[in-house]
Amino acid sequence: MKRFLLLLLPLLIAARLSAQYPKLAYIDVRTNAVCDMCVKTIETEMLYEKGVKEVHVDLEANLIHVAVDAKKTNVEKVRAAISKLGYSADDVGPNMAAREKLPDCCKKEGCGMPPATPELKN
Repeated sequence: MKRFLLLLLPLLIAARLSAQYPKLAYIDVRTNAVCDMCVKTIETEMLYEKGVKEVHVDLEANLIHVAVDAKKTNVEKVRAAISKLGYSADDVGPNMAAREKLPDCCKKEGCGMPPATPELKN
């Protein structure tokens, strides 16, 4: 009987722990981040967003991989949070006021942003 209880105990503990921790959803968001400062900014700041558990920026693929608690957030909120940092997120453009506050290397033309069109003078 003792052996049965010893074998049953780990199963009960595992069941209890799995009920406590949320199931994670994984989201991939296309972005315009291309330098190490972009990676640092996104990976650091996104962890402060409600429901975001993990963030990894893949510069080669221009993707942000985000693990979220699906009960606390969704893909639209994740895109909005990335935009508020000054980066594009799929079809959501960057918040330009936030973009101006980014380091110079992140604001350069060709850093994922379309080239500025010259103003026409009369």
